[in-house]
Amino acid sequence: MKDNPSDIDPVESKEWQEAIEDVIARDGPDRAHFLLDKAVQQARAAGAQLPFSATTPYQNTIPADELLEIPGDAEMEKRIRSINRWNAMATVVRRNKESSEYGGHIASFASSAAMYDIGLNHFWRAKSSIHGGDLVFFQGHIIPGIYARSFMEGRISEEQLINFRSEVAGNGLSSYPHPWLMPDYWQFPTVSMGLGPLMAIYQARFMKYMHNRGHIDMGDRKVWAFLGDGEMDEPESLGAISLAAREGLDNLIFVINCNLQRLDGPVRGNHKIVQELEGSFRGAGWEVIKTLWGRGWDDLLERDVSGKLRQLMDETVDGDYQTLRSKDGAYIREHFFGKYPETAALVEDWSDEDLWQLRRGGHDPQKVYTAYKRATEVEGKPTCLLIKTVKGYGMGKAGEGQNTTHQQKKLDDEQLLAFRDRFKIDLSDEDAKKAPFISLNNAQKAYLADRRKELGGPFPARFTDSPSLEIPKLDAFKRELQDSGDREFSSTMAFVRVLTTLLRDKKIGERIVPIVPDESRTFGMEGLFRSVGIYNPLGQNYTPEDRDQMSYYKEALDGQVLQEGINEAGAMADWIAAATSYSTHGVPMIPFYIYYSMFGFQRVGDLAWAAGDSRARGFLLGGTAGRTTLNGEGLQHEDGHSHILSSTVPNCISYDPTFGYEVAVIVQNGLQRMFVDQEDVYFYLTLMNENYHHPEMPMGSEEGILKGLYRFRKTDKPGKKHVNLMGSGTILVQAIKAAEMLKEDFDVTSDIWSATSFTELAREGQDCVRQNRLNPFADPKVPYVTQTLQNAKGPIVVATDYMKNFAEQIRGFVEQPFTVLGTDGFGRSDSRVNLRRFFEVDSNHIAACAMHELYKEGHVTKKDMEKALKKYEIDGDKPNPRLV
Repeated sequence: MKDNPSDIDPVESKEWQEAIEDVIARDGPDRAHFLLDKAVQQARAAGAQLPFSATTPYQNTIPADELLEIPGDAEMEKRIRSINRWNAMATVVRRNKESSEYGGHIASFASSAAMYDIGLNHFWRAKSSIHGGDLVFFQGHIIPGIYARSFMEGRISEEQLINFRSEVAGNGLSSYPHPWLMPDYWQFPTVSMGLGPLMAIYQARFMKYMHNRGHIDMGDRKVWAFLGDGEMDEPESLGAISLAAREGLDNLIFVINCNLQRLDGPVRGNHKIVQELEGSFRGAGWEVIKTLWGRGWDDLLERDVSGKLRQLMDETVDGDYQTLRSKDGAYIREHFFGKYPETAALVEDWSDEDLWQLRRGGHDPQKVYTAYKRATEVEGKPTCLLIKTVKGYGMGKAGEGQNTTHQQKKLDDEQLLAFRDRFKIDLSDEDAKKAPFISLNNAQKAYLADRRKELGGPFPARFTDSPSLEIPKLDAFKRELQDSGDREFSSTMAFVRVLTTLLRDKKIGERIVPIVPDESRTFGMEGLFRSVGIYNPLGQNYTPEDRDQMSYYKEALDGQVLQEGINEAGAMADWIAAATSYSTHGVPMIPFYIYYSMFGFQRVGDLAWAAGDSRARGFLLGGTAGRTTLNGEGLQHEDGHSHILSSTVPNCISYDPTFGYEVAVIVQNGLQRMFVDQEDVYFYLTLMNENYHHPEMPMGSEEGILKGLYRFRKTDKPGKKHVNLMGSGTILVQAIKAAEMLKEDFDVTSDIWSATSFTELAREGQDCVRQNRLNPFADPKVPYVTQTLQNAKGPIVVATDYMKNFAEQIRGFVEQPFTVLGTDGFGRSDSRVNLRRFFEVDSNHIAACAMHELYKEGHVTKKDMEKALKKYEIDGDKPNPRLV
């Protein structure tokens, strides 16, 4: 009987196998791969339905005979690495001996110490006069190990290590990588899982963009992203890997620490996360290098003539691999090697201790070094390293390979002594129980200094030594500062005109980075296709169907527009890469990312927060903003709350301009603050697609525009029946119309106030209140909004296209009666007229509200009030729009 019933000709099958073995022996595996690939292509072309596999056997990609020697002193590095492990552990343990409030993580760095050590000693170049420097996204939970390394190098003091996670009093260390808190140290924030992989891909892409457009010479610079296998379940982690392959980002290296454990348990208890990730990345077009087994396994694999050990490695699931490592050598012998007689025989002369000492690939520095070196040499595609480790490696009974290890923050005396013994730390029992920090001797210090000197200097390090730019003066935007005459256009078009002026500027035009997520035509930006082109690293190898049109779809290697497709998260990551280029490349770029406002802060709020932490500098433009401006699009597309969300980012400066001159003033000021004064802020402007007349900028209004409030129109001789109508965005136009109605219908006069930023007004007012509270005996500070409105006669009615809370922010700083109209509730489809009527922010409701305020003060009669309610069609029984 045949071994395989489906094999109709075993003799022929054996001949094929022997032929392949002969090719491998004679010409190597690459030649065998080439021949088999050709055969498969021919079979498929003939109609054969061949099975597809994106995975390779559960073995190391790089064979044992191709291992490279680590340059330098391997024994010296091992000793330093052991001390680093101790200091990283001690950083967390000592902090939590004081109080368990501080937290921290031991197990993650314990699993990856060799991976970071090899990178810092041999691969990651610092920015210097001769090299642009590598970019590294450190995995958030391993940070105590990086601090411990810097302590050994003399970059971080013992006091700082003691103050890990204790920053309020100063001289502490942040919990995770936070450029906002440690601006000279960390390059990127990464602990919001999934954002690191996404941002790393777009940093690599933007590096190529900068190179292809002539702004930098990227040379052999790399972007390294260190990730956890559990982190790869985040949608953002894998969401853009096809882009990385499609654009040939061979400057990108993912290093995934496959310790097989999440925060609570196995990543894939019943399966294999390594194989799953290999299939995903290889299928997307990445080079994948698996480093699963340390050198101790090489001898066993060489003697595995039956193939049973390889079979056993393939069929053992991750849950069992985790359990094996949490036990001991005897358990490994019985429950792993003991499964088959052939595998049991392979280790019959090995002791249980020998079996326990078998290491996974990530704990073998030579294997890691070889994998890193191979990754840096890959051309034409990104590389993913899948490196298998043990979570909590070296922690023994305190958490090695155990489900609870991620939460382990304390070690008792016995566990500290075991850790000391495991890594041969020169401490007495009494001293070890105190978990002191260990300093290096002079030889060890010199060795580390030499390694970093060879790589250009200290690492990690963040640089801010970028030049200030020469930006255009406000009069460069004279078209927007003038009356539009008979022309009506939207604030979106006003922005496009401002952007066009900047693109044509000889000083900074080449630094402008327009970013659009597949809505250029919606925002009237299709003219940029022809004028500056869409970036594509392959150029344009097809003839666009609209080639005969003025604004045809033009892609180019040196294109300026980043047209990201239907992908807000990717476009936001693009924007962050551009907005941090002053630090990552020493070349400030000026990104303008315009998108549907509903799909900005609501959809990518975590990235917006990361941008603040990253000290990003640039402009976000929320197009078709407001609950009633984008008529017809309905509940999902109408934004009434992006300004509420943007206000939560401390260094995001938000505006809701109405007129073209306001847009010009705000953008010019943003350029000044970010690219001349070097402030680490970014700007958010909401824009609308409604056309209306744009007046000339009133004399002396620039300061008020920037601070958030100015009087747009003043009544010369206000009477008793006088109100102040305030608004922003397109609803200010409704307030202006309401003022005309009130004058004509009831002889009520109005002052019109443009509130360009309720958020900035509120922040400044809150700062004044705080200052007065902390300094009760000093002259009190008066909020700007209070000062500006101090001579305003009569009640104030404010209406916006956003939730009432947007304008309510300033109520505490307004002394006059203050009534807010807003668009609380879900959006819905209809015309602008009907939507504004429904949400009670149209000119009728504004006018009726003003009459109500005057009626309460006794300045209009009951008869006038009744007349107003009737004339303006106010229905007192109308359902609350927030609730329907």
